[in-house]
Amino acid sequence: MKPLSIILAFALSALPAFGAPTQGSTWDWQLSGTVAPPDGVRVFDADPDNVTREQIDALNADGVYTICYVSVGTLENYRDDRSKFPASIIGNTYADWPDENFLDIRDRKHLPALMADRFSRCKAMGFDAVEPDNMDVYDNDSGFPLTREDGLRYINLLATTAHIMGLEIGQKNVPELTGDLVRTMDFVITEGCYQDDWCTQVLPYIRYGKPVFDAEYTDREFDFEYACRRAKKTGISVILKDRDLGQWRDVCR
Repeated sequence: MKPLSIILAFALSALPAFGAPTQGSTWDWQLSGTVAPPDGVRVFDADPDNVTREQIDALNADGVYTICYVSVGTLENYRDDRSKFPASIIGNTYADWPDENFLDIRDRKHLPALMADRFSRCKAMGFDAVEPDNMDVYDNDSGFPLTREDGLRYINLLATTAHIMGLEIGQKNVPELTGDLVRTMDFVITEGCYQDDWCTQVLPYIRYGKPVFDAEYTDREFDFEYACRRAKKTGISVILKDRDLGQWRDVCR
């Protein structure tokens, strides 16, 4: 029988984060430049390298739900921990992002511990949740023979890791995995789901009472007002951003 302290710790870690967002919550997503959360924002997603513990504490004190960006499917060559990743699990360069290389998500000797360390840093900085980016590594030219099943196993491992730490964790894009992940993940972050016409694929999150956060981009022809009208009907939180994901943001009126 497990000690009561372990059972209680696990039970508490499974509870929703303090001030967990509701559907339709205002949000912003800043991964570059000087971070400046907009007034009145309810959810804020940031790169832990761009913010301080004090900034996160201040946001949490104001009731803002804070999300920590972590690339789980690629290794960025500018991260402090890059030397800890063995060459054997580093694959092809990500064509759209030449300073990143895909990771072999089948690895169990190194990668789970490396990602746990990154999640631990998010927790220590006071974040409420994790945004695991590049979950679609299995659907890219990674240099490894990865499958959808490899992706699901890895994502579920990450979800367990986050939840044990008391962090929430979201699905990032991969709409084709929604049916497999909606019961496990705590929210979903999408990019251009209105521009690419796949927002309906993540609506199961709405039906499960979980938030959907969508960012559309300014570098594509698009009727943002159309997205706003659709989003208001479904409860999706939609914003308009440029590709740099800096301070600039437009919201639905």
